[in-house]
Amino acid sequence: MILPSVRLEKGRHREQEVLKILFEKNESLQYAIRALSGLRWSKTMACWYVPMRSGLNNELFALLKGKAWLDYTALKARPQALPEAVKPEKVHIQLPAETQSKIEEFGRWMRSKRYSPSTIGTYLDALKCFLNFYKHKRPEDIQNRDLVAFNNDYILKQGLSNSYQNQVVNAVKLFFRTVEARQLNPELIHRPKRQKLLPNVLSKEEVKMILMALSNLKHKAMLSLIYSCGLRCGELLNLKPSDLDSNRGLIIVRMGKGRKDRIVPLSPKIHELLKSYSSLYPSVDYLFEGQKPGEKYDERSLQQVLKHAVTKAGISKPVTLHWLRHSYATHLLESGTDLRYIQELLGHRSSKTTEIYTHVSRSMIQSIVSPFDTL
Repeated sequence: MILPSVRLEKGRHREQEVLKILFEKNESLQYAIRALSGLRWSKTMACWYVPMRSGLNNELFALLKGKAWLDYTALKARPQALPEAVKPEKVHIQLPAETQSKIEEFGRWMRSKRYSPSTIGTYLDALKCFLNFYKHKRPEDIQNRDLVAFNNDYILKQGLSNSYQNQVVNAVKLFFRTVEARQLNPELIHRPKRQKLLPNVLSKEEVKMILMALSNLKHKAMLSLIYSCGLRCGELLNLKPSDLDSNRGLIIVRMGKGRKDRIVPLSPKIHELLKSYSSLYPSVDYLFEGQKPGEKYDERSLQQVLKHAVTKAGISKPVTLHWLRHSYATHLLESGTDLRYIQELLGHRSSKTTEIYTHVSRSMIQSIVSPFDTL
């Protein structure tokens, strides 16, 4: 039997040295490494990672013995020093006062337009990186050819992610249009094609197993509400008691993605569950609060709640909170709900976003007759 390969590499994540664990998609391997203490998934690096500590290689060897080959090659190789111009300098970027003033102006413009704090931080970091690469030039002297050089000599040379490349394009485009009042051609930084991944979906039986594994009423109410209403994690944690309209059987989701409000139906079963929950956990500001009254429940804590429930239910898939939202949409589609209504319930701006669920709907796929059967 040929064993799959797991490649180990050093990396940095949020100013911390980490070990990146890289392998082709494999559910049995994903389940196996979940036993590793401190394991996290990084969207930026698109891989599993764990903070560096002594004895980590031995832990992985024992964990994956007989299940995979461990490739230590990248750990043994000496890292080559990057040229001066392409060293990551996120923390200690020194820019001319005039350039720094323009960056601050850009930040004020985004705040006035009510961009989210996370978007503002991401755009400013990406812009600083770009302008620092050309710190010997004034922003008004930067031309289209400089975008091409940055792409080749910084982004590609350092092997930075597709998402980071797109963040730089967006930040540079917006900065020069708003602050410099002129257009660069950001298409010269060739945008990588988005990966078209199918959403991960659980069966109804698996969802039921996960919810039944929860003994804590608050935890059950939170995960049940995400699945029954197709909520994003942030939307759930931002809910307030006043957002529940029990008379009309509705929940008002305020300021969801794209800063849009929407209405979703509140099922009678969830309404009864929430009444039981509220009698035991009276809230001050948020529907689901943490240990301190008035503070919303912590997102990481909720992820851990789901992780424990999945393990207890005996499900080996690497389930995340967003899988419950995907499952809600797919199960609605399989029960015959019109795609346009699902789009409204999920808060999608474009119907194309919602159409991805047609690719994972079991009932729709199983109803297709193979031409082989008509021969």
